[in-house]
Amino acid sequence: MFTERFLRGKRGVRLDDDERAALESAVVEVNTLPPRATIVRAGVKLDYSTLLIEGIVSRYIDDRRGLRQLVAVHFPGDFVDLHAFPLGELDHDVQTVTAAKTATIPHSALEAILVERPNLMRKLWFATLIDAAIHRAWLFRLGRLDAMGRVAHFLCETNARLVSAGLSDGHRFTLALTQADLSEICGLTNVHVNRVMRKLREERLCVFRSSLVDIPDPDRLAARGQFNPDYLYIAQSLSPVSVANARSR
Repeated sequence: MFTERFLRGKRGVRLDDDERAALESAVVEVNTLPPRATIVRAGVKLDYSTLLIEGIVSRYIDDRRGLRQLVAVHFPGDFVDLHAFPLGELDHDVQTVTAAKTATIPHSALEAILVERPNLMRKLWFATLIDAAIHRAWLFRLGRLDAMGRVAHFLCETNARLVSAGLSDGHRFTLALTQADLSEICGLTNVHVNRVMRKLREERLCVFRSSLVDIPDPDRLAARGQFNPDYLYIAQSLSPVSVANARSR
């Protein structure tokens, strides 16, 4: 099912069978994309939105020299451009980070959902508000945390989001990001990220090797990154610590 992970594990919000069927039937195209493929260009008029089924997708803005700043990363179950529905276009580019599979839903179908299923439309709105909350957390991370804190916060956030999507056991998950990707996400140089990852490993906070992230103690890493998952609205039973504790019993 294309929508299997959409809003999965969110606190107080759940798609019922009818709503899930409505979204599934609205999908007009499923695309398999290679890594670093552009999905949306800034300023281009859009009449559809894209749901990520598999892989990782980024949103980014280029500076005048052509150097990019990642402003969001999306995982399976996320709409990568749902806000293009009311806006009609984006002010940033959207590109795959890894090989990905996406589902295309026309805005005309979302219009019909708005009329026929207002409760579902509120849930779609909820998803865009979560995106906004993540943006605010990213601003806090870049503006207030040191280098190690930035990386720790991002890895904690990613773990929480992937636990919610059923893609992490609370301690370990696959994350096919390069060191260059991490540097763009955290506003650091490649050299600085390399030092941070070594220090995280030495302090037994996190090991990131060959696209596999291992977090021995999610609480300690969260403390180092000043990470509080409340802004993700994840069900308490699916918090990384709760899931990790349950798995270790």
